[in-house]
Amino acid sequence: MAFTSATEVKPGCLGVGLGLMVVAVLGWMFGYPQYRVYSQRLAGEAALAEAQSSRQVAILEARAKKESAISLAEAEVIRAAGAAKANTILQDSLGGPEGYLRYLQIQALEDTKAQLIYVPTEAGLPVTESRRLQGPEGR
Repeated sequence: MAFTSATEVKPGCLGVGLGLMVVAVLGWMFGYPQYRVYSQRLAGEAALAEAQSSRQVAILEARAKKESAISLAEAEVIRAAGAAKANTILQDSLGGPEGYLRYLQIQALEDTKAQLIYVPTEAGLPVTESRRLQGPEGR
């Protein structure tokens, strides 16, 4: 068996090395564009899937808002019906609409912190206190 020196290259090895290099360059020249097309197709499919997912989320959120609005409207109708029934019961127990209005007026007077209150008379006009406002010299 003969040993070769480091500077000596066998002609067969050089051809194999160049052949592998040519195959690698040609493979890269033809394979890289195909890889780019494949990569872009995958990126497009991912973007499409994300858009469809976002659309479905938006639709579900809209449905939830619609159902919530319907439930709130139903609750408001039930509350209004209860308030109307309670008002009718109060009105009937106080002798009709006039008695109920007088009751509401008394409730409002109890809650007020005013120092001067004008109470309407039978004609619906308040009794004014023009003398009180004139002071002691007007008497």
